Amino acid sequence: QLQLVESGGGLVQAGGSLRLVCSASGSIFRINAMRWYRQAPGKQRELVATITSGGTTNYADSVKARFTISRDSAKNTLYLQMNSLKPEDTAVYYCNADVITSLTIRDYWGQGTQVTVSS
Repeated sequence: QLQLVESGGGLVQAGGSLRLVCSASGSIFRINAMRWYRQAPGKQRELVATITSGGTTNYADSVKARFTISRDSAKNTLYLQMNSLKPEDTAVYYCNADVITSLTIRDYWGQGTQVTVSS
């Protein structure tokens, strides 16, 4: 069964850093674009960062210069390095990936990991 599993969330003080990891497992032929989303309480889920299979990245304005998305395609793993964290970065962070298997081409979601930034 194909799944995405996030890890690395936690509680950190403002100005601190965290590194999120998303590992994809199952019968994967290829993963195209991968993304990090986040959802704060009472707010809509928002796109944080995207990385294509070729390594092109894109960021939300609110995280530019603070967050770095990267991937290890050989390991089907996605990363998000978060520096200079702010209380407004507090949210559940979700991994999303466009996955090609022998049967389907669709996107998958992880279960989310909580990031809490205290002031």
